[in-house]
Amino acid sequence: MSRTDTAETMERILTIALNPAIDVSCDAEHVRPTLKTRTVNQKHFAGGGGANVARVIAELGGRAELVYLSGGTTGELYDGLLAQYDIGRHRVPIAGDNRIALMVHELSTNFEYRFVPEGPTVDPREIEPVHEFIETFEGDYIIASGSLPNGAPADTYRRMAAVAQKKGIRFVLDTSGEALRETVDHAKIFLLKPSISEMEKLVGDRLDEKSASAAAIELVKRGAAENIAVSMGKGGAFLANAEGVVRMRSIHVREASAVGAGDSFVAGMVWWLTQGHTIHEAFRFGIAAGSAAVMTPGTELCRRHDVLALYENGVTRVHG
Repeated sequence: MSRTDTAETMERILTIALNPAIDVSCDAEHVRPTLKTRTVNQKHFAGGGGANVARVIAELGGRAELVYLSGGTTGELYDGLLAQYDIGRHRVPIAGDNRIALMVHELSTNFEYRFVPEGPTVDPREIEPVHEFIETFEGDYIIASGSLPNGAPADTYRRMAAVAQKKGIRFVLDTSGEALRETVDHAKIFLLKPSISEMEKLVGDRLDEKSASAAAIELVKRGAAENIAVSMGKGGAFLANAEGVVRMRSIHVREASAVGAGDSFVAGMVWWLTQGHTIHEAFRFGIAAGSAAVMTPGTELCRRHDVLALYENGVTRVHG
């Protein structure tokens, strides 16, 4: 592992990106099969769940440490894109190439077309430096966000959560599939942020808001997670913990792109907690950050002034 910045002290937030992507966004008048699709306004960003979370924290005025996997020619490009942000970067080299994701905005319909490759296959030994780094981290939060790469053991996030619990660090998880199930079943999570569709896969049943709330409370009662923030798209979100369930409606904004809204939500919640606010105020701030991300095109994520304006004026509690 190589340290790629010169910061001398560890920060309070560590984010994990095990399957990062170069996010490419562009516009096209029409998207049609077979014919060439001419695009304009092409932009490149260092993406992937943990990297997006670190970018948002930097935008909000904080600073996170990021440990991430990077390899091949595309990995070099990814490193360069990441260097423009005020993030403590810790690169773990892998043999494979970082993936490239493409988002095309069709101007004639306002539709988004998102092409997300699975990414490289990693050897489990390539992830060991990440575990070793977590063992040495001293701070308040570890945020594991995003999918596991092919080849990564399903218990990867579970191991991280166990170390965080041992060290008294709050562990935040935003993932899906077997990685989500494995961690929820065997570890203690401070903040879990699934979508309602991810909750459905977790419990193996279709859920509406009422049944999703009940499922979340059951997970809290059995000790799987202290707080569960479930996003429901335009239906808003709810927060479940030992105090009960609080729901907040979504904020009406002019929608440009939904890319990165979930990562902005998580980053907003955690950063607001580090500023001394309660979990419920952090939940409100997370909704503002997620809504602000919807206002930006492509994969630009949220902007600080939008988040603060929406937090002050746009977030309303529906019931608790």
